[in-house]
Amino acid sequence: MDLIAQLRVYKPWNAQETQDRVELLRRLESGEELYGRENASAHLTASAWVVSPDRTQVLLAYHNLYDSWSWLGGHADGERDLLSVAMREVREESGLEILRPLSAAPYSLEILTVDGHEKRGRYVSSHLHLNVTYLLEGDPAAPVRCKPDENSRVGWFGLEEAVAASSEPWFRQRIYTKLNAKLGAYLPSNQP
Repeated sequence: MDLIAQLRVYKPWNAQETQDRVELLRRLESGEELYGRENASAHLTASAWVVSPDRTQVLLAYHNLYDSWSWLGGHADGERDLLSVAMREVREESGLEILRPLSAAPYSLEILTVDGHEKRGRYVSSHLHLNVTYLLEGDPAAPVRCKPDENSRVGWFGLEEAVAASSEPWFRQRIYTKLNAKLGAYLPSNQP
């Protein structure tokens, strides 16, 4: 199912997701090119909320650019399968190789603001990340490693600890708390 079809059937969790879904669909249905970074004002990204099999832990990385612990993810860069993008980014950013999507459908939707910044010696203007989040399962006992050009640490946190670890108030209040709250619909792997 393509992204437009997925978003049309997506059931928003709250007002933020309701509004962001409307805007994501408007932009995609208009034909605006959003899958690549050539669109300097807005482009698609995919994130992952990586949880342990018992749903008590989440994997975070300490992102150098944002100077904060946060979820893993990145740009679509032309790829139209955003679940694959999310899985690729988790593998690249954490070294965690074995991942299991808990659904092929999006877990959460967000439109995120990105302040202007320097990247690889070049200035990147402020823009929007039109983000689709997927729920993935990983093993906290599996080895992880950082990706030095993007993050300086990777680690597993308890659900509430993960929210508290972020130094970004909007993400703590609007995103990470929501992602944890939505977990109630996904039984741990070790339960029937």
